[in-house]
Amino acid sequence: MNTEADTCRKFVVPRLQAAGWDNAPHAINEQRTFTDGRVIFVGGRARRGRQKRADYILRFSADYPIAVVEAKAGYKSAADGLQQAKDYAEILGLKFAIATNGDEIVEFDFFTGVETLRADFPAPAELWARQRAGLGLADDAAANRLLTPGFPDPGKPLRYYQEGAVNQALQAILTGRRRALLTLCTGAGKTAVAFQIAWRLWSAGWNKRGDFRKPKILFLADRNILVDDPMGKTFAPFGDARFKIENGVVSQARDIYFAIYQAIARDERRPGLYREYARDFFDLIIVDECHRGSARDDSSWREILEYFEPAYQLGMTATPLRDDNRDTYAYFGAPLYTYSLAQGIADGFLAPYRVHRVVTDYDAAGWRPTKGELDRFGREVPDDEYHTKDFERVVALRARTEAIARHLTHFLAQTDRFAKTIVFCVDQEHASEMRRALANLNSDLVVAYPDYACRVTADEGDIGKGKLNAFQDVETKVPVILTTSQLLTTGVDAPTCKNVVLARVVGSMTEFKQIIGRGTRLREDYGKLFFNILDYTGTATEKFADPEFDGEPTAETVTEIDADGEVVTTEGEEKPPQETADEPEGEQPPSGLPPDEESGEPRKYYVDGGAVEVVAHLVYELDTDGKRLTCKKLTDWTGEKVRTLYPTAASFRADWLDADKRQAVVEALAERGIDLETLAQETGRPDDDPFDLLCHLAWNAPLRTRRERAERLQRDRRDFFDQYGADARAVLEALLEKYADHGAAQFVLPGILKVPPLAGFGNPSEIARRFGGPEKLRAAVNEMSGLLYAA
Repeated sequence: MNTEADTCRKFVVPRLQAAGWDNAPHAINEQRTFTDGRVIFVGGRARRGRQKRADYILRFSADYPIAVVEAKAGYKSAADGLQQAKDYAEILGLKFAIATNGDEIVEFDFFTGVETLRADFPAPAELWARQRAGLGLADDAAANRLLTPGFPDPGKPLRYYQEGAVNQALQAILTGRRRALLTLCTGAGKTAVAFQIAWRLWSAGWNKRGDFRKPKILFLADRNILVDDPMGKTFAPFGDARFKIENGVVSQARDIYFAIYQAIARDERRPGLYREYARDFFDLIIVDECHRGSARDDSSWREILEYFEPAYQLGMTATPLRDDNRDTYAYFGAPLYTYSLAQGIADGFLAPYRVHRVVTDYDAAGWRPTKGELDRFGREVPDDEYHTKDFERVVALRARTEAIARHLTHFLAQTDRFAKTIVFCVDQEHASEMRRALANLNSDLVVAYPDYACRVTADEGDIGKGKLNAFQDVETKVPVILTTSQLLTTGVDAPTCKNVVLARVVGSMTEFKQIIGRGTRLREDYGKLFFNILDYTGTATEKFADPEFDGEPTAETVTEIDADGEVVTTEGEEKPPQETADEPEGEQPPSGLPPDEESGEPRKYYVDGGAVEVVAHLVYELDTDGKRLTCKKLTDWTGEKVRTLYPTAASFRADWLDADKRQAVVEALAERGIDLETLAQETGRPDDDPFDLLCHLAWNAPLRTRRERAERLQRDRRDFFDQYGADARAVLEALLEKYADHGAAQFVLPGILKVPPLAGFGNPSEIARRFGGPEKLRAAVNEMSGLLYAA
């Protein structure tokens, strides 16, 4: 009977070739892995989970996949593989799913919803005709432009969702949709998507009028960092076709334009540089981070988009629809393609994270000044009870800032003092205070590395940008710590950032997700498989509890610290392996001196005395299903996950009895972060059979050691052993003794036959002869294994 490998080799490939799929430009991608495998923690060590892999992805052209094919063994039906083919097709954004067992071929068409038995695989021309009909792509010129090759980058090819987003956007534009939106989470690579869209339209000679010329494309954002970095790096293949509109200088002789709103918008001094261009000058405008005000009805920037109304406009955002970005979705419409943070973590493209909720006594109970207490400038602090939201906004407490700095320093000392870290502060002055405190607490490193801790806010201008560039460079050691207020909330690609620190309250979910995105890049080659969020304000736990948040963390620890920032107790922790235009709307101005322009007084009260302690440190982790935060003990977590996989002990036993299914159970548990060896150590039951331990944790079943199981089998089922001769029985009893000492892994044939004491009975062939051959030996061992777990 044909195996799945036989089906692929003998049947699928020859018949796909016969249908014309290996004739350029068409292609067959065989055994194509399209995810990296989720990063999970097993026994406190990070490892990769299982990757998703399609047997075949059929490409109509190099950059246009069109169908997925799943193969099954000959003894199964083709229908057995159809659901998997459909699942993969939906993930990949393909409209045709095909499954086969070598005899039958069954196809599902997502355009029509019809499932069809076929005599052979569809030819490329057939699927392309059906694809065009389904998309409403009747125009031949538009269809050909859709197949224009992207810019090749063998070192960093597009991921499946990036390719899907590019093709969805192109399909929308080429079928006449003038407003479109892509929602791709932070870290998903929106810039690469934008570049490939622009490249393929430019290469195809597409423009909104349909005449023969290259398009004029404007890449628009609200910060120079969001424009300069793409222009200089990702969009570099456009060469001299690029131009940045700035400093009042206008060019109309290029093709790919870059600008920030502030440089071209109307203000009280200027009528708006954008009016130097005709309303129909641009064919396409790509609006990066479009949720940040460009589409708001009351935004002064909205008039730019409305002025260039004839242009096709493509918005790109990292945030799903919420109350604070409804105008964006109303303007651009429902997203063509969405890729969430939760999906990115599940696919293994983005880093999971731990949330450390750290609480000072001032944050826990509030702070109230003593009667008549004066601040740094001799002003009496108003008698009131101040809480986290007031700190550094109404009253600045130096002792609290220093306590946070001490705790963060202690955390880095326990983990990695050179782990790149971004600290988000209330305003620019708070960022300065925090930088000073951190530098002084790490003076031993600052001596050798003066840039160990730096502030990067609007005030630093080009110097700050230089520090930021060094921080982003994976090859540079310093700066290690950047303190900021809002400048770094978005558009900063820092692949090796391992710690995101919240020293200010973040009210907006949109901004919170942008901040979290600073750490989501994975760099396995630099040892970064996850990152930490250190939350000193309660923002993270509040936002993660929001049911609309996707991609919560994996576990929680609570740490109490004293006034020196030293850890007192820890509970629940699993030990793991120069342009102001660059500041977004709402940036808090520098506080303190210089004084407020109207009153002449400093903007907040400054209290330099007092002692602050950290009273709690909670550590949350994202559960392995990517659904919620948890801080449960491993034992509670294990029981819950076993019950999720198996509703009853009987169903669990049925799969455990089968050696092949038992291994699948072990792998499923490992995918959920449960390592059986670690579990035995954690529970103090190293001699118990994992089956009994799992049943005990899931259904409170009695515990038994492996030896107790072995002895009971020998005592109660002598009939099983007596059916074999003395020579065969000796082998079975030796295997049972190995099980009692080391567990069920000893039943794996033929490997166990090559180690003592089994090797003393002869080579594997000689041992098999004691049973009448290899198949009878395997049957005997499988039966003994089944009887062992029968009760």
